[in-house]
Amino acid sequence: MPLPTSSVYQPPSAEFMKWPSRRSVVHSTKGIVACTQPLAAKCGIDILNAGGNAADAAVAVAAGMNMTEPCSTGIGGDMFCLYYDASTGKVSALNGSGRAGGKCTLENVRKSLEVPEGTVGKIPMNSVHAVTVPGAAAGWVDTVERFGSGKLTMEQILAPAIELGEKGFPVSEMTAHFWGRQEKDIRDASPNFAEMLKTDSSAPGGVRAPKAGEIIKLPNLAKTFRTLAAEGKKGFYSGRIAEELVKVVNDLGGHLELADLQHHLETGSEPVEPIALKFPNPHGTSETDGVELWEHPPNGQGIVALMALGILKHLIKQGTIPAFGPSDHNTAPYLHAIVEALRISFADASWFVTDPNVAPGVPTSELISAPYLAERAKLFSPSSANTTILQPGDPYASPALTSSDTVYFACSDSQGNAISFINSNYGGFGTCIIPAGCGFTLQNRGANFSLDAKHPNALAPRKRPYHTIIPGLVTNLQDSSLHSVFGVMGGFMQPQGHVQTLLGQVLCGLNPQQALDAPRVCIGAGMPDEGDVYDATVYAEEGMPEETVEGLRKLGHKVEVVKGMGRALFGRGQIIRWTKDVDGTGVWSAGSDPRGDGAAYPA
Repeated sequence: MPLPTSSVYQPPSAEFMKWPSRRSVVHSTKGIVACTQPLAAKCGIDILNAGGNAADAAVAVAAGMNMTEPCSTGIGGDMFCLYYDASTGKVSALNGSGRAGGKCTLENVRKSLEVPEGTVGKIPMNSVHAVTVPGAAAGWVDTVERFGSGKLTMEQILAPAIELGEKGFPVSEMTAHFWGRQEKDIRDASPNFAEMLKTDSSAPGGVRAPKAGEIIKLPNLAKTFRTLAAEGKKGFYSGRIAEELVKVVNDLGGHLELADLQHHLETGSEPVEPIALKFPNPHGTSETDGVELWEHPPNGQGIVALMALGILKHLIKQGTIPAFGPSDHNTAPYLHAIVEALRISFADASWFVTDPNVAPGVPTSELISAPYLAERAKLFSPSSANTTILQPGDPYASPALTSSDTVYFACSDSQGNAISFINSNYGGFGTCIIPAGCGFTLQNRGANFSLDAKHPNALAPRKRPYHTIIPGLVTNLQDSSLHSVFGVMGGFMQPQGHVQTLLGQVLCGLNPQQALDAPRVCIGAGMPDEGDVYDATVYAEEGMPEETVEGLRKLGHKVEVVKGMGRALFGRGQIIRWTKDVDGTGVWSAGSDPRGDGAAYPA
């Protein structure tokens, strides 16, 4: 059965404002929307109040996030979701990621990029060749069709976001910062740059990036949403939008064709079986005390979180590391164990995470099996950092060793359903390329393909790349009832954030808000222009105890403390927990990351 409401506030949670966040856990019996944009959250709340369920609300939020935070997400990108159906107790997964074009062969793309023979090369993040077919539009429609309440139409679900685009809205602080940072990229990417900038006669070309608090209208994006609402997937993957998408890509030297969009229209989003790993609570009174973490299988990197958790589970069982408790949270030994488990997991994922439909033989079940994880756990030393697993320059190091911009959000409803939803352009505005009259940018997810023909993640026609975006969902071991939906956005940070925020709650007694407030660590550099993305540096967030930083250094880790806006490296998360009151009433309890502009909002 669901945990009692008292589990949200375990004794360690009683310390108010343990970290400087000024946020409290938000509770509701009718449902919650937790995301990084208040206006997007209102889109979801409007749908819940209109009789929609968590899935309906999630699509409304996704559209609202595209309007209010296009520097991170959009209909020109991809999506994934995990859905918990309270009536059946079933966890379902939907892979809404797009594919490379039919003519995007290694030979064609290497030639277009002028990659010299004998070198591997790579697809630049701002290259037109990084564009893959957007999967989000189909994913939104498929989410509503497969998991929605059936009470609301797509017109009703997208209406709140459409209103934002047509009437205008004030831009939030962090969105304004990132919009301004990429203004030049938007201008340089395509001739249609003005569609995503604010009209200002005094600015070059009469447009500029909006500042915080200023009103911006995105009528062309609203027009795209109206087409999707009225015509469904066909309205996006054929007709005007598809034609403009293919035209701008081809004009810039890309290889996408209308047939590629037609293929995605016919194929749709892929229902996949989620993968999971059981993690007993070592402080529990029985073997059924604990949780089961659910993730998407490859081509997503959720398997990294499961492998790391499985390695830690084995190390605790063997007594190699202690059964960490509240006093151990964010100490050097605690973070050392987490960092090393993640390093080992990423070493495997960098090779095995690819599209299993095109590259068969991905050993998903074997990678999270107890015997394999026990063997990998032998690489761990409690007294020193292992610097030999991922060496700088390793040709098969993870392509996800970069930070990126994504939006993660969670929604729940009064029936006990919940959805963990993630939508992304990949890096910021993606390629920043805008199809004429459409009002959205095209993602750069194809930059994650390898140009090495021997690599399982090598570029190939109609193939999905290594994907960094991963929603998370947790159930209780005792009876598979819902524990929480959660996620931490931000490229390579995502599985690291999953492990840190989950263990903060399960082992260390943090409530959902505290688990998100706590300073985090991240392995690897930021974007490629910020340093070596294969570097073994452990980045520690400002606020991490000094003794922890020094302790990690003594264990052999190279540690750098990140401050200010650089803390975007550590992602932005959301958590919604489900518990039962003593009188049997279900209660949603949510936390929202202080690193974002939003919060958790009750229906």
